[in-house]
Amino acid sequence: MESLARKQKSWGARQCAGAPSFLFRAQRREILRFLFLAGLLALLVPASESIWAADADRWAAFAVSPSTDDQELPDVHNDIIVWQQFVAEFGDYDVYVADLNNPGDALFLVIGDANDQMNPAVYENTVVWQDYVVSGGLGDWDVRMADISDRAKPQAFVVSDIVNSDEQYPAIHGNIVVWQDGTEGDFNVYGADVTDPANRLEFSIAAFEHDQQNPAVYRTTVVWQDSYFGDPDILAGDIWQRNKPTDFGVSLIEKDQQNPAISGTRVVWQDNFFGDFDIYGADISDPAGALEFPIAARDAEQVNPDIDGNIVVWQDDRNGNWDIFGYNLTTHREFQITADRHDQIQPAISGNIVVWQDNRDGNWQIYAVLLDGPEVAQCLSRPAGDVNGDCKIDFADYTLMASNWLECGLDPQDACPPE
Repeated sequence: MESLARKQKSWGARQCAGAPSFLFRAQRREILRFLFLAGLLALLVPASESIWAADADRWAAFAVSPSTDDQELPDVHNDIIVWQQFVAEFGDYDVYVADLNNPGDALFLVIGDANDQMNPAVYENTVVWQDYVVSGGLGDWDVRMADISDRAKPQAFVVSDIVNSDEQYPAIHGNIVVWQDGTEGDFNVYGADVTDPANRLEFSIAAFEHDQQNPAVYRTTVVWQDSYFGDPDILAGDIWQRNKPTDFGVSLIEKDQQNPAISGTRVVWQDNFFGDFDIYGADISDPAGALEFPIAARDAEQVNPDIDGNIVVWQDDRNGNWDIFGYNLTTHREFQITADRHDQIQPAISGNIVVWQDNRDGNWQIYAVLLDGPEVAQCLSRPAGDVNGDCKIDFADYTLMASNWLECGLDPQDACPPE
C-alpha cells in the first residue's frame, strides 16, 4: 500500500495545481477490489473456463478490401469501416473508407496526400484522423475530419492544427471529437464541438501535469489514461459544460490501466494489476460509487478492448497466437470470435459488426465478421425480480435478495420500519 499512500499524499497538491475535481477514493477501491475479486473471481473464472459453446468458424470472417499493402488500426460505426493503409507505391500511410452495404466493392474513398494520414475513427458520416502537416520545412500532427455524406464529394475540415504541437489519436461520437495534444511527457486531452465544422469550438478537457492520453468519447463523457500519479490510471470527464469539465476517477488502482473505451455508462480497459494484462470494466452511472468488475482475467494477455452496447471485444493470446474474443455483459458469457492460427489484433465493434487487423494472408489486412446467435443476446425487457441484471430470474437473484433482506436505504434512517 506504499504507493497508494503516495497517491493520497499527493492528492492535495494536484488539487492546488488546477487538478481534477473528483474525490479521491483509491484506498477504499483498493480494499473493495481485493475483497470483490477474491470472492467474485473464485466464482466467475472457473465458470468461464467453458467458453460459450460456439464455433468461431461459423461466423464467416471476410477481408473488407483485400490488398497487398498493409492495412492497420480499423474502426467501425454502423456499416462504415475505416483504417490506415501503408501505400507501398508512395511510401506513406493514407486513410481508407469502406461501406459494407456494397460488399462487391466496399472501398469508396481514400484520404491521402504526400504525407501520412493515420489513426482514423468514424461516427456515422464523419471520419477523423491525424494528419502529418509540413510547413516551412517543419512538420507536426494535426487532427482533420471529412464529411462523407456525399460520397462523390466528401468535404474535408481542420479540427485542430496548433503549430509545434502534436494532435494525435482522435476519437469521435456525435458532434464531439477528442484527441491527445502536446508532446511526450506533457500530453493533454482536448476536444472540439464540430456541429459546424467550418466554425468548430475547441476546448480543454484534461490539461494536468504528466500525460493524459488515448481518449475515447460517448456523448458528453470522455475517458482517458492519466499518468499524473506515476502509473497510468483511467479517468473520465463530463463535458456537458464545455468551459468547465467535471472529471472523476474510474480506476485508480496500482499498476497500469490503459486503452479505455466507453459505451453508455460502461467503461472498459486493459489492466495489469495481477501481473499480466486483463480486461476490466466499470459502470460509471454513479461516478462516486462505481465498482470495477473483471471481464477477462485469465493467464496470458488480454489487451486492446472495445465496447458497444453490451458486447466487449479484445485480442487474446491464451491459445499461443492473438485471437479475438468477446464477452456479453448481460448474459455474463465469454465467446471466441476468431480461431485462425495467425494473429488477429486491434478489434473494434459497432452493433453486430466486429473488425480487426489480420495477417492470415501474409500481410496485415482488415477483416470483419457479422455476429449473431445467443452470444450477442440483448435484454429487450428486464423481468421484475431480476436483481443481478442478467435478464432472467434464477437462484442468483434469490441469493442477492436474501443477502440484503430487511436492509433499508431510506434517508433519514428513522423512516425505516423496525425489524
